[in-house]
Amino acid sequence: MEPQAVNMNNYMEPKAKTISDYLDIAKRRKWSLIIPAVVVFLGACIVARVLPSIYHSKATILIEEQDVPVDFVRTTVTSYAEQRLQTIYQRIMNFSRLQEMIDKFNLYPDLKKKWTIEQIVTKMQEDITLELTGGDVLGKSKGRRGENAVAFTISYEGKDPMTVQQIVNKITYLFLDENIKVREKQATDTLQFLKGEMDRISENLSDLDAKMAVLKQKHFNELPSQLQINIGNLNQAVNDIDRLNEQLNSLKEKERYLQVQLAGIPKRIEESETKNTRLEELKMQLVLLQSRFSDQYPDVIKTKAEIAEMEKQANNSDGTSKNPGHSDHPPDNPTHITLAAQLSGIQTDMVSVKRQIKEAHKMANIYRQRIDNTPKVEEAYNAIFTQRNNTQAKYDDLMRKHMEAKVAQGLEKEQKGEHFILIDPPRFPEKPFKPNRLKILLIGLVLAIGSGIGLTTLREMSDHSIRDSDSLVLATSFPVLASIPEIVTKEDLEREKKKRILVITVLVLGMVAVVVVFHFFVMKLNVLWAKLMQKIPF
Repeated sequence: MEPQAVNMNNYMEPKAKTISDYLDIAKRRKWSLIIPAVVVFLGACIVARVLPSIYHSKATILIEEQDVPVDFVRTTVTSYAEQRLQTIYQRIMNFSRLQEMIDKFNLYPDLKKKWTIEQIVTKMQEDITLELTGGDVLGKSKGRRGENAVAFTISYEGKDPMTVQQIVNKITYLFLDENIKVREKQATDTLQFLKGEMDRISENLSDLDAKMAVLKQKHFNELPSQLQINIGNLNQAVNDIDRLNEQLNSLKEKERYLQVQLAGIPKRIEESETKNTRLEELKMQLVLLQSRFSDQYPDVIKTKAEIAEMEKQANNSDGTSKNPGHSDHPPDNPTHITLAAQLSGIQTDMVSVKRQIKEAHKMANIYRQRIDNTPKVEEAYNAIFTQRNNTQAKYDDLMRKHMEAKVAQGLEKEQKGEHFILIDPPRFPEKPFKPNRLKILLIGLVLAIGSGIGLTTLREMSDHSIRDSDSLVLATSFPVLASIPEIVTKEDLEREKKKRILVITVLVLGMVAVVVVFHFFVMKLNVLWAKLMQKIPF
């Protein structure tokens, strides 16, 4: 009888895995599933237990605007609070100050034997955080800081809760104190700078005033303010010259006229001419001379003397006229004397007019010289005057700013300007800030399950053993005629016993880990319950 042909296509199709297949894999690979999971979870428990508790404390400081309105008093501190915070942060976070705090509070004792002091100071700088309300962290953020921050927080992380609170207290005090010092220093420096500039400008003003005084003293009659006066005086001098020239020409004509008349009149007269006639002529001549000249004029003096002599002779007797000193020659002709006196007066007037013309020409030249020099003097004067006005305006502006800076300095001393207010002092940290042990345990549990499943999957995929008839048919394309059951020997039973002992041990360790985790959860719940009960009023 021929064997019946078998359709091999039915055996070539892969068999879909069922839940029982996966259970078989888990049973077969139970150690690959359990051991990595237990090891990873125990490692997570150890890490959660071994990691030291880190406590965190922080203080919140409000940036308060100045109390006095800006329209009334303007502060000289023009920098933003964020910029001052950056400056204060750099001053406080310097090496010497942090080293002083490390030594005072005995920080990082476990690191002093392993690290250098520079590394420890760097570690403390990393543990201190200053954060604005906008979220920027000074010293760590490189982005642009907000210009409208209204508060900032100072925090520190450490292992000892009491020390953490003290460190935040210390840093908070330093920030508040440094802010006051920085603002007062800026206000004082501004005031001193303005005072120095005012002194310098005041010296420049004194020098310009001295130059202007020397210029005025040296060129007083040539100043621009004297220009109209000099022009008027020049015109007056020119008019005086014209008038004197006309007067001189008139005197010259009179001189020629009197010279012609005087040439036709004899110098002496006869004795028969009475003395009274002579006396009357002298008096008329005196009146004429006094109308034109003063009493100190020589002809006036001479005429007065002659009149006095004739009046004296008229008062004497007839015999007294013949004195020993009396001259026998005929007396002078009164008409000739009068004309001669007039001619002499005119010549004297001509000399006086010529002198006046000369003086007028001299003064006119002086006035012309002054008028010619006025533009040059005006240019020099205007240069000094403009410089002086600009300097005076700068001095007045500095004076105003100095007064404002003085008021601003008082504003900073009274702490009425922009200042920091501690609104939330650092509190004592009651529980650690990190590590989050619950989170570590949960992550460890997930990693434990994942590692067990992963190792089991990896071993199953790398194992090409045939474990059932279906797999054998699929691999060889031949039908299975019979199957032999598994033969268990004494050695197999002994090996199985050892495996059970190992499993029991692993389970016990797992139960211990579970108890530890459960105890940790119970402690957390107790703490949360206690806090909740404190907040609920009865």
